[in-house]
Amino acid sequence: MSTIAFFDVDETLISVKSMFHFLDYFLRERGEPPSTYARLSGELRQMARSGAPRQDVNRHYYTYYRGQTARDLSELGQRWFDDECTTRFHHQTLDVLDQHRTRGADIVLVSGSFFACLDPVVDAVGAVAAWGSRPRIRRGELTGEVVVPMIGTMKRHAVEMTAAASGARPADCYAYGDHISDLPMLRAVGHPTAVGPDPDLNAHATRHGWPHLDLSPAASAHVKDLS
Repeated sequence: MSTIAFFDVDETLISVKSMFHFLDYFLRERGEPPSTYARLSGELRQMARSGAPRQDVNRHYYTYYRGQTARDLSELGQRWFDDECTTRFHHQTLDVLDQHRTRGADIVLVSGSFFACLDPVVDAVGAVAAWGSRPRIRRGELTGEVVVPMIGTMKRHAVEMTAAASGARPADCYAYGDHISDLPMLRAVGHPTAVGPDPDLNAHATRHGWPHLDLSPAASAHVKDLS
């Protein structure tokens, strides 16, 4: 029976928020001035500050790609990763991932990000699959809508469905996440680990005796280069 190690991506495996980082790259590639990214990212941050659910912020993000082809975004995602992300892996988390893979575990990524950002990470770390938010695609183009935002309880469903399909027992599986919204995913496995500095997640981890993977400021500056 297989064992699966589930990893969140942004600020767990990599040191950046991939959706913001890719949006900046996407706009620069289109020749947009820096003010465009400042405006759009400001919209998202303002939604979060005003208390909008993370699912709603996630949905709004994908409106920025309305009319873009999935093929173009996939190709751009690979260039973004090659140009700007190969040196942005947290070496602490990547070392743990490598240990799981060496012991024969399947690596599965679970993220609110989407295929343009996730596919290159899957290839880089040798994951067998990634669950991400699913933008709606019609005739090869993104509509600006989202089928499923991979946030909160949807991450738990992804873990449960993956385990069931592979024959793995959730009690034997591992999960790593950096934010309190990762709790549903972390609770779904027998071996959860809190990653990084989120005080709410770490307080929960302490109460329940979960391990904590430290990404201190000094350690976070030391990221593993995959180039």
